[in-house]
Amino acid sequence: MNTPQNPIERSEVTFRFLAEPAAVNFGGKVHGGSLMKWIDEVAYACAATWSGRYCVTVSVGNIRFRRPILVGNLVELRARIVATGRTSMHIHVSVHAGDPKWGELRQTTDCLMVFVAVDESNHPVGVPSFEPKTDEQKALAKYAMDVKAALDAIVELKPENVAS
Repeated sequence: MNTPQNPIERSEVTFRFLAEPAAVNFGGKVHGGSLMKWIDEVAYACAATWSGRYCVTVSVGNIRFRRPILVGNLVELRARIVATGRTSMHIHVSVHAGDPKWGELRQTTDCLMVFVAVDESNHPVGVPSFEPKTDEQKALAKYAMDVKAALDAIVELKPENVAS
């Protein structure tokens, strides 16, 4: 019989797999679009696990590609709830990769994503509140709110004549 997970265990999801040749771009590295798809998938899994609902992506912010991922690398994507609103979940995704024979994975990418939980009619629904407890969780929550404020300010700068 399975016992339910407690909320702190439900706040994080990790995917691990080998980068396959189908994900390679013309330069011989994992295509950025493939990586973004993996990021969206792990973040969705985290949001759905936390909320117990179907969730939709609202935004991806501050994505940074630090180093390439090579075919055959072991890839680890870690998605963590770092803050919640009434219906939204702010999720930090970090990506690490490396040769599985070396036993060391280095950070390649990270970003913040926002998801909203929705009902069967695609209307937003409430999500459980996340309360950061550790110093790392508190720092990530502040970072998420700072990025949100910066993105909100950028939206205000967008010229009216630019297509929405």
